[in-house]
Amino acid sequence: MTDFRISYGTEVAEALHDGRPVVALESTIVSHGLPRPENLRVAREIEQTVRDAGAVPATIGMIGGELVVGLDDAQLTRLATVDGVTKLSVRDLAVAAATGADGATTVAATSAVAAGAGIGVFATGGLGGVHREAAHTFDESADLITLARTPIAVVCAGVKSILDVGATLERLETLGVAVVGYRTHRFPGFYLTDGGFDLDWSVDSPEQVAAVLAARDRQAVHAGGLIIANPLPVDEQLDPKLHDRTLADGLARLDRDGVTGKAVTPYLLAHFHSATEGASLAVNVRIILRNADLAARIAVASAARSTAVPA
Repeated sequence: MTDFRISYGTEVAEALHDGRPVVALESTIVSHGLPRPENLRVAREIEQTVRDAGAVPATIGMIGGELVVGLDDAQLTRLATVDGVTKLSVRDLAVAAATGADGATTVAATSAVAAGAGIGVFATGGLGGVHREAAHTFDESADLITLARTPIAVVCAGVKSILDVGATLERLETLGVAVVGYRTHRFPGFYLTDGGFDLDWSVDSPEQVAAVLAARDRQAVHAGGLIIANPLPVDEQLDPKLHDRTLADGLARLDRDGVTGKAVTPYLLAHFHSATEGASLAVNVRIILRNADLAARIAVASAARSTAVPA
C-alpha cells in the first residue's frame, strides 16, 4: 500500500539535514512552459545556476503519484519528455497522488510543498495573478491565495504582462502578501523591466532579504509569503514596442477564437513565442536563470545568518 509521503532526493535530503541552503524550483516550466527539447536543457541549466551560487536545487514534481522534492535527472527527463504530464496546483496534489499521475507543480503547489519541506526560498519566472476581464470571469491564479498563507520567499520577475498587473498588486495587498523590489521601487513586468507600478519597499542585497525573512520568523505574526521582484536589466528585456504590438494582437485573437479559462495563458505565451520569432522565449530563459541565481544567494545568506553565533 502506498503511504503517499513526500519523497526527497538524496542531495536535497542531506542538505536539509545539514542546514545547508536549498532553493525550490517548479516543474511546470519544464513540462508546460518551454518547448521541447529546450525545456530539459534549460531545466538542467537552472539547477546548475543554483549550484554555482552555492545552494542545492530542489526541483519539485510528481512521478507516478509520488511527490518528490529534488527530482533526479531521470525524473526530470521524464517530466520534460513524456506526454500527458498533468499541471498540478495545491488542490490537485492528493488526487494526483491517489491516481498515480505524473505531474508538474505550479507556483502555488511548489510554494506549498517547499514550505512544508522546510525550504524557505523559491525561484520562478513570473507569478500568476488576476486575469484581464476578471471582474466578469472571476479568473484569478491560485498563486495569490497560496502565497497569502505560505511562509515562502519567491524570487520572480513580477507577473506575466498578459495579466492585469494593477489588479494583481491590489489583490496581493488585500491578501497581505509582502512585495519588495530588488534594487528597484518599480514592479517588473516579466518580459519588461518596468510593469508600470510603484512599490513601497526595495531591498539591495541577498543579506537584506535574509534579514527580512529573519524578522518575519522572529516576530511570528505574519504567515504569508514574501515576493522579491527582480527585474531584467533594460538591455535584456523584450523590445517594448514589439511587446505591446504582440500583446494587443494576442488579446484580439483570444476574443476571436473564444479562448477562456486555463487555456488563456498558454495560448498567449505561444502567441508571443511565434510572433516574436523566439525572442520572448530567450527573455523567459534569461528571467528564470537570473532569478535562480538571486534565490540561491538569498538562501546562502539565510543559511549563514541562521548558523551565526548571536552577538
